[in-house]
Amino acid sequence: MKSRKIILLEKILKYFTVKTLRKYKPRIVGVTGSVGKTSTKEAIYTILASKFRVRKNEKNYNNEIGLPLSVLGLESGGGSFVGWGIVFVRALGVIFFGRKRNYPEILVLEMGADRPGDIKYLVDFLRPEVGVVTAVGISHLEFFENKKQIAREKSTLVKCLNKEGLAVLNCDDKEVQAMAKDIQVKKMFYGFSQNADVRASDIFFGYEKATDFYGGGLDKIKGISFKLSYDGATVPVRLMRSVGRPQIYAVLAAAAVGIHFGMNLLEIAGAIKDFQAPAGRLNIIDGIKNTIIIEDSYNAAPQSTLAALEVLEKIKARRKLAALGNMLELGEDTESGHREVGRKVAEVADILFAIGEKAKFIADEAEEAGLDKSNIFCYDTSTEAKIPIQKELREGDVILVKGSQGARMELISEEIMHYPEQAEKLLPRQTAEWKKE
Repeated sequence: MKSRKIILLEKILKYFTVKTLRKYKPRIVGVTGSVGKTSTKEAIYTILASKFRVRKNEKNYNNEIGLPLSVLGLESGGGSFVGWGIVFVRALGVIFFGRKRNYPEILVLEMGADRPGDIKYLVDFLRPEVGVVTAVGISHLEFFENKKQIAREKSTLVKCLNKEGLAVLNCDDKEVQAMAKDIQVKKMFYGFSQNADVRASDIFFGYEKATDFYGGGLDKIKGISFKLSYDGATVPVRLMRSVGRPQIYAVLAAAAVGIHFGMNLLEIAGAIKDFQAPAGRLNIIDGIKNTIIIEDSYNAAPQSTLAALEVLEKIKARRKLAALGNMLELGEDTESGHREVGRKVAEVADILFAIGEKAKFIADEAEEAGLDKSNIFCYDTSTEAKIPIQKELREGDVILVKGSQGARMELISEEIMHYPEQAEKLLPRQTAEWKKE
């Protein structure tokens, strides 16, 4: 239950937000889904910012307090009464003294949902013009009964759009695709399916010759390329700093939004070439001993972990390793979700490091599915696992590092990355608060 102070704070921020939106009248893009929200938000921002004044919500500002702060362009007041007093004074300044030409034309807002009703609360006063739904998975089941209830919550974003709005839907996700039946607004589907309006095809990994990498005996991964198609037109897209289908999905959704705002495919392809997913979301990092880290440690659910394992499967390497931590907030699907991942690990990886009590289900299932027991290692924490993993790495290895926030898998990545001084830029949870935990 929320405290009275929090409820009061939300009401005050909502009031300021409504006043701000009435004054500046920005066009709003809302993004939700069980996985891929942040990467999609970042891709949308990257494309639109090449042509418009755009603001996105930063950090974890995707809830009843964070989103109003994003609209106002302000930082949190923390736990201080004085701090929030300063926020309120600055909010009044935005409302009464701000100039329209200095305010963003478009707001790109990621919308999270921890409980039923969260999305409805947000859209009732934010009133998005465009609603993007990425995927529906079984993450965050703590306050939801099942996947169907999660889908119902996420669908609220597109159900509440006004009649001139646009719903951007992932047609490769059956729960998201089904949302189209219940809405009357214009719809644009994206994905790899032939039925997608905005479609990706002909995907391939890029590599570069590097004489000092793997002794010159193996090319180094360098981004991913694909063809982007819409309405009979096709352009090539290369993501120099990204790999994997999750990033392509983010770009496809962003392309659909860009099209809605009048951009053509050439403009979109040019804007997105240097896109890099946020820290902890399927980024490629140089590791020690001439290795590669697929750094995906921000969070984990079965759906996103399987997608990351598909990336590991396709990248060239001498050995493929997976360091997988607990996947949390899965409710009654905890064991089955971990075991599903374990079966995929057995198909893809040469070595498995399972970190945490729940990750032992991954280890058990991987062994059952055929991964040699001598290549499976279990640890209670990432701190306990990081040195053994570092010692096990050999030149030419590629290692996937992934787990829920509570697993703190970024500690492993920091231990094995070639340039640990770049941790603050490349890894999640690098604030002083997280460092203390």
